[in-house]
Amino acid sequence: MTTELLERPVETSTQDLEPLPLHEPRDQTPAKTKEMVLISWSGEYDKVMPTLILASTAEASGVHCRVFMTFWGLLPLVKDSRRITGSNWMQKMLSFMQRPGIDHVKLSKMNFMGMGPWMMHTLSKQYNVATPHELLEVCQALGVEFLPCQMTMDMFGLKREDMIDGLGDPVGAATVIELMSHAQASLFI
Repeated sequence: MTTELLERPVETSTQDLEPLPLHEPRDQTPAKTKEMVLISWSGEYDKVMPTLILASTAEASGVHCRVFMTFWGLLPLVKDSRRITGSNWMQKMLSFMQRPGIDHVKLSKMNFMGMGPWMMHTLSKQYNVATPHELLEVCQALGVEFLPCQMTMDMFGLKREDMIDGLGDPVGAATVIELMSHAQASLFI
């Protein structure tokens, strides 16, 4: 009985057939991800905060963000436990005068020997604003790429083991110019 069903021709009339809808051919190229490049050249609280806020907001909004950290802007990416960095007396003196680490950022104005950052920290806590340390962790969790400047690392005597975990490979200006030329937005903070 089952073989009879398989051998019987199927009777259909052309009136019963509906035309198949025409579909537009799909574009097979994947949608391009929007990208943003931030240049962070200052390690001061009031410049680190907007850098981290913009980077985390961009990444959370689907815009891939890379942050190039150069000159003083690289110092917040040094491990907080590293007090003195460098191999010669000038590099060591620079790190002594400008303590590296995300928990040691100063204000560009009204620092008042640490009183200004203390007030900012107190106000941030009162108004539920994340600290620079917390924002850095959020950025890393969201996938923000932090690119340390190779020239600055060399000049300041910083080694990879001095830096926080999760950073991209050190790059130079030519790489950053290339990234900026393909990004939809580039900001210098």
